[in-house]
Amino acid sequence: MTEETIRGAEALFRVLEEEGVEVIFGYPGGVLLAIYDALYNRKTIRHILTRHEQGAAHAADGYARATGRVGVCMATSGPGATNLVTGLMTAYMDSVPVVALTGQVRTAAVGKDSFQEADTRGITMPVTKHNYLLRHPDELPDALREAFHIARTGRPGPVLVDIPLDVSAGQARWTERDESKLLRRYPPPAEPDLEAIRRAAELINQAERPLLLIGHGVILSDACGELRELAEKTNICVVHTLLGKGGFPETHELSMGYVGMHGHAYANYAVSHCSLLIGIGLRFDDRVTGDVSKFAPRAKIIHVDIDPAEIGKVVTPTVHVVGDAKAVLRQLLPLVKQRPRTAWEEQIAEWRRTHPLKYRHRDDQIAPQYVVEELYRLTGGQAIITTEVGQNQMWAAQYYKCERPRQFLSSGGLGTMGYGFPAAIGAQIACPDETVIDIAGDGSIQMNIQEMATARANNLPVKVVILNNGFLGMVRQWQELFYERRYSQTKLDGLPNFVKLAEAYDSVGIEVRKPEEVTPALERMLEVRGRPCIVDVKIAPEENVFPMIPAGKSVEEMILEQPT
Repeated sequence: MTEETIRGAEALFRVLEEEGVEVIFGYPGGVLLAIYDALYNRKTIRHILTRHEQGAAHAADGYARATGRVGVCMATSGPGATNLVTGLMTAYMDSVPVVALTGQVRTAAVGKDSFQEADTRGITMPVTKHNYLLRHPDELPDALREAFHIARTGRPGPVLVDIPLDVSAGQARWTERDESKLLRRYPPPAEPDLEAIRRAAELINQAERPLLLIGHGVILSDACGELRELAEKTNICVVHTLLGKGGFPETHELSMGYVGMHGHAYANYAVSHCSLLIGIGLRFDDRVTGDVSKFAPRAKIIHVDIDPAEIGKVVTPTVHVVGDAKAVLRQLLPLVKQRPRTAWEEQIAEWRRTHPLKYRHRDDQIAPQYVVEELYRLTGGQAIITTEVGQNQMWAAQYYKCERPRQFLSSGGLGTMGYGFPAAIGAQIACPDETVIDIAGDGSIQMNIQEMATARANNLPVKVVILNNGFLGMVRQWQELFYERRYSQTKLDGLPNFVKLAEAYDSVGIEVRKPEEVTPALERMLEVRGRPCIVDVKIAPEENVFPMIPAGKSVEEMILEQPT
């Protein structure tokens, strides 16, 4: 292998180019000067200057979710690095491949409470898959290669590389990529156990009331085609988690909705009454299971997941298979028998007919569910949807059907308010020809509203539909249902005029106050090109999300509609 000596910052960009990186979301600072200087005339990599480091992390996350590639963000030392933490944790909880590059004070100043010094490695260790603090420029090329390899291999996740100023500004020995070294340091997952797959196939072939429950892992492993083939061969109905949305077409006759706290009633009934639950690429989190002791009480469980730590963590499976969902499904498919539609599938369809989603139409107030339904109709179900967190997120999940993977981007595990808008920026950068819409709440949109400047500076036609009820809506809903309407600190006084705010950023703002204004406003929004657009929809202030399984409760205690 040939060697040459180059500046550390130059080595960094060579590795990024080697990895196929096209975009970095970042914010400069003093200890990043050598890196930003190396970026100055670079034509191969586009830098998006966000207005806050948290926005950079979420944008990299949205880029990664929309493409399946590793997203990259960059921040300076101290407060710049600590501002990434929420974004890194969001990606970590949802298994999103992100590489974060942070500047650090000179190696001789580390540990001496230097200006803008923080223990970035220690702070981010719990919220990253792996992280590095470099000590010499020579470490930089291979450490960065490893970071990308680790971020996307196995169960994806964020990796951070902390780069002191003298490392990026110093001279590094450049060596060519050695794939065998990467595989030795962090090998790919082992092949799944064929005997376990055979046992799973036997359970499927014998089951009277089987049900497929899919999570984010099906999308991350690009296993959606194999999953559809399995469902259609066996005639088994499919339900999904929040992050599994889009892993199976929601308009397919075998698609039976979204499970969990605010999932479709018929999906939850199916889980509660199935005799075999086939869980693929999910971790059985508490928003899916509710009271674990009453979750799928009649079912044997097959659990397929790439991470062995998830097996048995929440539910005890009858059969488990550790492996990539795509590889497992490819081996499972020849072993399962064709299965006709039975009375069980008819029962689920009957639950869907008798327990559909429903809401009240009023002449004087706008129902948020209607707004999402109209958005779905006007876009033909083809838009990339990002969400904030809360009621807006749940209405989006319930009423906007997804036909393909990587179409619904939302913070699931961490529930991060402020995620949706910068994630939409990342998705729009990644998919410039797609319509990208952030369905937001009036509380969460303000958490990263400064990224309007990022969207406008880059001429991004990101759309934001604010379901504005003047409250922190989901917390208010819980206060209404469980705390006798004592709305403690959930009413949002002093909300900005979002139309004027959009205009202040040289963007388009539209206000909607009446039901008959909804469709024209959304049509106008969809026509906007070359700049962001905010549609501020004044919805019914005390509209709630139903169905709802109260926290820690079971399907038997599901609230189907507003109590009288």
